[in-house]
Amino acid sequence: MSDEKRSVREFTGSRLLGVGLAAALSAVTIALWLTGQLALYINPASTWFAVSMAIVALVGCAVSFALPRGAELDHGHDHGSGGHAHDGHAHDGHAHDDHAHPVATPWSTAATVSGGIVATGVVAVILLTPPATLSAEIAMQRDTGSAPLFQGADTVALAATGDTATFGVGEWASVFATATNPEAFDGDQVTLTGFATPADGGFALTRLVITHCVIDAQPASVPIATGGDVETGQWVTVTGTIRDDGGRLAIHPTSVEQVDEPRDPYEY
Repeated sequence: MSDEKRSVREFTGSRLLGVGLAAALSAVTIALWLTGQLALYINPASTWFAVSMAIVALVGCAVSFALPRGAELDHGHDHGSGGHAHDGHAHDGHAHDDHAHPVATPWSTAATVSGGIVATGVVAVILLTPPATLSAEIAMQRDTGSAPLFQGADTVALAATGDTATFGVGEWASVFATATNPEAFDGDQVTLTGFATPADGGFALTRLVITHCVIDAQPASVPIATGGDVETGQWVTVTGTIRDDGGRLAIHPTSVEQVDEPRDPYEY
């Protein structure tokens, strides 16, 4: 293969692995934002940052593509040949380039190709896979049985005052898991929406709670004492009363209504 063809191939590959993949990810981020689906991946509070960075990256990619081929390899010095010396060294009419570009080794080439395949695969999955929510199976796999980490003592204190109008499954799960005076919540009325997961004596109403993005999503669950046979993964709206069952809080439902998955299925 001639040096010119090899140069063209290396240039095309470097642009694809660098600028091309970055442009694809940026474009996908902006498209998800415009279609209202970015919240399926990140906390809405972080949308402004993600979209701003995607726009900046997309502009940078456009500018980079405008560069002439090989410009990224130019260090600002002349690589001329014949008739002049470079840095005072000449031999047989040819200059020695003290800044010669390193020659690729088999290991570096293999690493570059492997990284390119992985990066291209990730981008391809994002482009070809339709946006989807995390499943009930994922929630059950991530359930460690410990108290939720995304709420604190302030949530329990707020619940004790009766100011629970904005509470979702995540807040109530924290209250149920950490309250030292469960009798204080006996008789509270709640209406919560989530999907069903298995639990003793009934089922658990579950939501995934996101701090930054779906990678850190944690399951939050509250036990539903009864309510009939609800299929795992089915979304329901439960209306009922919190009861202190011997020191263990649970919701005793007055109605369990099957509903469609909400447009924004996560809590934050």
